[in-house]
Amino acid sequence: MEYFLQTPAWASFQRSLGRTVHEESGPGWRFLAVEERNPAGKVIYTPYGPVADSLEAFDEALAALVAIARRSRAVFVRMEPVTAGFETADAGRVLRERGLQPAPSNQQPELSWIVDLDGDFKDVLAGMKPTNRNLYRNIHKKGVTFRSSQDPEEISVLLKFLHMTAERNGFKPQSDDYLRSVARSLMPAGAGTLFIAELEGEPIAAALAYDSADTRTYAHAALDDTHRKLSAGIPLLVTLMADAKDKGLKHVDLWGVAPEDEPDHKWAGFTAFKKSFGGREIAYPGTWDLPVNKLRYRAYELARKLRDKLR
Repeated sequence: MEYFLQTPAWASFQRSLGRTVHEESGPGWRFLAVEERNPAGKVIYTPYGPVADSLEAFDEALAALVAIARRSRAVFVRMEPVTAGFETADAGRVLRERGLQPAPSNQQPELSWIVDLDGDFKDVLAGMKPTNRNLYRNIHKKGVTFRSSQDPEEISVLLKFLHMTAERNGFKPQSDDYLRSVARSLMPAGAGTLFIAELEGEPIAAALAYDSADTRTYAHAALDDTHRKLSAGIPLLVTLMADAKDKGLKHVDLWGVAPEDEPDHKWAGFTAFKKSFGGREIAYPGTWDLPVNKLRYRAYELARKLRDKLR
């Protein structure tokens, strides 16, 4: 799988926000890393990276990241290695041996849900709950149609539904400015696609997806609660998957899910929804920090622990 947060399209988007992006590669390794700031100071962050096909290649990527951090006067490197020549079960030992330590919290999901698009699409449908298949095949009888768009102006459709969902459920979505920037950067380039469900020509649900060379990532979605009984979000997601299959992509990444043994997790509802489409869980090592300026990183750790204790 190629992770979207490690693609040239994501690098272009980050640069459009005025951020400094580093892209480097070598035999068997590559990474996209972004300069960020947090209370410690400057951080070099590589989301779902570095990507390496062996432990030797991973070590070379680490050396390159440390060199960037030193040149940039960054306090530490933050990373989420997903393919690094070692098994996820061995990650803790391997990473600690190289001086890394777990970050205070994961920046990207540690568990994700993947639907593979191998074979005919009818095989993908067969892996879903019958309700999902039936809605996809029959919702047109209720006057619901689906279309896709790469016009960044249409992101306003999704924003409207996100505001409704946020008000209803009390969560804070990404800012309008951020998502408008995403749309302007990714949609005209073909790296982002908006899928819209319409009832007699009026939008009732929308979903934004990002594409890498082989994977479509289900990024943001929301619907008009007025038409909730139609469950348009289900066939909308199946349409998104069918379109990915037609484009020759191999996987659909439904993004973060809750651990199976945590039924009260804040993502439990989303998780049940995602798993109803079939697929498999994939576990990552999580977010790790590699201190470069060890004194400043230690001060950052102590300040964070003191703040957490006082809360």
